[in-house]
Amino acid sequence: MTEQRKKITETAGYLKKHLPSGFKARLALIVDENYKLPKEIKIIKKINFRDVPCTYDKDTVDNSIHLLAAKTGNANLLILKGRLHFYDGVKMRDIGHFIYSLKYVGIDKILSVDEVGTLNPRFGCGELALVYDHINLMGDNPLIGENDQELGIRFPDMSNAYDEGLFGKMKCVFMDNKMIINESVYLGIIGPESETEAEARFYREIGCDVLGYSLVPENITAVHARTKFAGIGLITRELVADKMKADTSSESKREKERIKYFKKAESSLNKILTTLIKTL
Repeated sequence: MTEQRKKITETAGYLKKHLPSGFKARLALIVDENYKLPKEIKIIKKINFRDVPCTYDKDTVDNSIHLLAAKTGNANLLILKGRLHFYDGVKMRDIGHFIYSLKYVGIDKILSVDEVGTLNPRFGCGELALVYDHINLMGDNPLIGENDQELGIRFPDMSNAYDEGLFGKMKCVFMDNKMIINESVYLGIIGPESETEAEARFYREIGCDVLGYSLVPENITAVHARTKFAGIGLITRELVADKMKADTSSESKREKERIKYFKKAESSLNKILTTLIKTL
């Protein structure tokens, strides 16, 4: 057994031991730690990852990550609330460790929600982006290094990275609820600095609609682990070239706007989140 898989099984073993007796879930939801879950989702058990054997340095990463055992209606799910970021100096394999651990506790489908900026002038801040593909410009990925065949094959096929079946189900839920459908190619970049005008123009020209810092390593790991993956973006920033310089707002005002749009997008998603969970 490789050292990587040994650590994954150790993490998964701890989680299984501390989850409620008899609790089983096949779907996992990943959200940022500041995401406010809808009241329809009932939390049964909360596990702090500071108590869980993991691979990342918990003393150097200012991040509160919890695994929540939850239920909505008759549907069980696990919620990973909080995530690691590559821009904090965390290794890609440490980010992937969470995904493999979810797989090892029985998860075979993941819905990941990420805050994004829009490169597409047709998309509005406060709206939701339905991700169907991505471009990775992060300069790294969680599969670099020794491959453990028990975790996944050396060269996984990424042609259906954002599972078409899950995407179709999500799209139907959006349509049934008369929600705006922003079908999106997601660009994965490192961050955390904002984008230049030239970068925003380039990103749009290569076919990207939104950008963010989190989905790509999660998705690559999920595909490697043969776990179906769906992604939704909360659009909080407008990154349309030629408009960016025209915005002379102060940093504090832009931050207030970002938070306002985050809450608006969060509210829109929460109206259909329980339906999405039951559908997926």
